[in-house]
Amino acid sequence: MPEHRHILSRHLTAELQQALTHARVVNVIGARQAGKTTLVRDILGAGRFITLDDDTVLEAIEDDPWGQLQRLKEGSTTTPLIIDEAQRARKLALAIKRIVDNSDRPGQFVLTGSSNMFRTQHVADSLAGRMLTLTLWPMTVAETRSRGPSKLLDWALSASQAWEELPAPEPLTRADYIDLILRGGFPNIRRLELKPRQKTYSDYITSIIERDVVDVAPVRKPDALRRLIDQLAVRTSMELNIAELCDVVGLRRDTVLHYLDVLIRLFVIRKLGAWASGESRREIRNAKYHFADTGIAAALRNLAPRSFDLDANPTALGGMFESFVFAELLRSAPYQNSGIRFYHWRDQRGREIDILAESGNDLVAVEVKASTSVRSGDFKHLDWFSRNGPGKTRTVTSIIFYLGSESLAFGERRYVLPVSCLWGGSPDVR
Repeated sequence: MPEHRHILSRHLTAELQQALTHARVVNVIGARQAGKTTLVRDILGAGRFITLDDDTVLEAIEDDPWGQLQRLKEGSTTTPLIIDEAQRARKLALAIKRIVDNSDRPGQFVLTGSSNMFRTQHVADSLAGRMLTLTLWPMTVAETRSRGPSKLLDWALSASQAWEELPAPEPLTRADYIDLILRGGFPNIRRLELKPRQKTYSDYITSIIERDVVDVAPVRKPDALRRLIDQLAVRTSMELNIAELCDVVGLRRDTVLHYLDVLIRLFVIRKLGAWASGESRREIRNAKYHFADTGIAAALRNLAPRSFDLDANPTALGGMFESFVFAELLRSAPYQNSGIRFYHWRDQRGREIDILAESGNDLVAVEVKASTSVRSGDFKHLDWFSRNGPGKTRTVTSIIFYLGSESLAFGERRYVLPVSCLWGGSPDVR
């Protein structure tokens, strides 16, 4: 597939620019190498930039945070001071609070970090109304195509669901979809060929364990954490059996749960909670865990295009495909008109829905099918949920995403859509 070699625009750019007009501090968080530095330095194009990945700069900030920030801000009254990898400086937050408490000018600081430095610090409460946190994920397919954010969830939640407003799918083959899954969304890594890409993604996980984990929480067994990450890659999109996982990686339950929290905070995995109607005790409450980027998961599993041949493991594509769709939906959610929360659902009789997007009283129930064809019987669980199950008092739109090329309506807010509808439509003209 053709790749753009210039700097690609990010959907978060407009939100960042808007945030700088009213928030004194803008905190941009996301995975290392997801593009935060490029966003705030090259795309934003304003402000003084320092990085705390430079140990000399970090030591100076730690020695006298307030004084150093004051000096760095001298002569800059209209542009922000940009501090990259801000979570590395333990004393930075209180110094920033002291400065912005003495000035109500918006756009004083832009911070970036591979974890949220304010998550466990009481200063976050003091900065309420002064700081806005934005999350930058690895690139969506729409961003790699220089298209605007997907509005598919807005369409699914609308009352009319006008067919002409449905994003047009991009004609892709099964092999094209597999290539997207294997590449992932990290801007500089996804362009590489298979072998160097796999090695770079593997090295990326090593660097997180060696450098980023210490900024979040103590981890006494980094080798066991690496084994856990490898096991999570195999289990992406699954409900985890914690007891089994403990046996495989040789860790106690509380340690595994602690490590899972660390990996969530570092944007390696995403936890998808179970949706509960409150009407049935037969609903399963276990969370699913998705790898945040399928390129990394594929590299850790040494997956290549041939891994998905028809005579290979028939289940290999299913979990990866579901995580890929979930990632695209999750990254598009901030750009919809309504607030959206994501869940999955399953009951004790084996009925399940891969992804539930909830907005008020409305639900979008999503099934992901790694096939180029869909039959009406594939709506079985979706239909029961919306007609007889816990969704019967809600407005439910049912969507099956598949690897085919045609958008099909099955009546009663039931649709079969190519996954490429998630980035179809016109180019981004913002």
